[in-house]
Amino acid sequence: MAGRPAGERVLHRSDRAARRHLGDVRFHLSPQATALPLRVALTLLVLLVTVVVLSLVAVRWVTGPLTALAGAAQQLGENIDRPPLPETGPIEVQRAAKAFNTMQQRLSRFITDRTRVLTAMSHDLKTPITRMRLRTEMLEDEALRAKFERDLAEMESMVTQTLEFMRDSSASEPVQRVDIAALLESIQTDYRDTGKQVEIEGRVGQPYRGRPLALRRCVTNLVENAVRYGGRATIRAGDDVQGITIRVLDEGPGIPEEELEQAFEPFFRGEASRSRETGGTGLGLGIARNIARAHGGELVLKNRGGGGLEAILTLPRT
Repeated sequence: MAGRPAGERVLHRSDRAARRHLGDVRFHLSPQATALPLRVALTLLVLLVTVVVLSLVAVRWVTGPLTALAGAAQQLGENIDRPPLPETGPIEVQRAAKAFNTMQQRLSRFITDRTRVLTAMSHDLKTPITRMRLRTEMLEDEALRAKFERDLAEMESMVTQTLEFMRDSSASEPVQRVDIAALLESIQTDYRDTGKQVEIEGRVGQPYRGRPLALRRCVTNLVENAVRYGGRATIRAGDDVQGITIRVLDEGPGIPEEELEQAFEPFFRGEASRSRETGGTGLGLGIARNIARAHGGELVLKNRGGGGLEAILTLPRT
């Protein structure tokens, strides 16, 4: 320091004093200035949470009626007479619900009118069939009388099954707990009493909520189809938490792959069922699928690897 001029020593001391002063200023920042960024962060967080909550409420308000509409559309196939949708929510949702309710009313009215017409036709057709049956009894030729009786029985069966197919009487049957194992054993007993061979493999332990008479008709149609074309039927049943699976297997000729879906169409009769001895009315599988879908399930056909046909009935638990 002795070698420096007096002016430089004074400036140097002033510079050091200024630095110490600035250090003191940084060290003694006020608490209010320190808490300001924290308050800003908390405010932004509260705003973010508020925006998210309001967004969720708004989305729920808009999509809630749409979810109800989707559920109603899915249930429409199970019950055409289900209660109408509430016409609430945004204006677009109200219009969609109103259009859906109008469609449901038109479908219900169409089905009712069609059922009424078919019921009248069934009644009108049974009258001449009865007269023809009485006149057939007067025929002296036994061979000719047998042919007439067979034709009349086929006509009467077609009239009855057509009415069942179009009416879907299972929709009016109340839903209750059904013991599937007992139902299958009852069907097995009925066929064994007529000399038909029906075996049951597996077991369904838990009851199923469904329409017992409709389910019996569904499985009976499948067993009847297996016995008619395969000589015998094997029923394999099983269940889990999701639902029940019933497989009806036969040892018949099977169905060509391209005709598996057509077999469910009304009055469809494949090449293997065109003979009068084995051919049915072509409505049994269609009725069985209608019943399965009325319970929210499905029925499909599959050719077995070793020969024969397999009808797979799935019934979901609700």
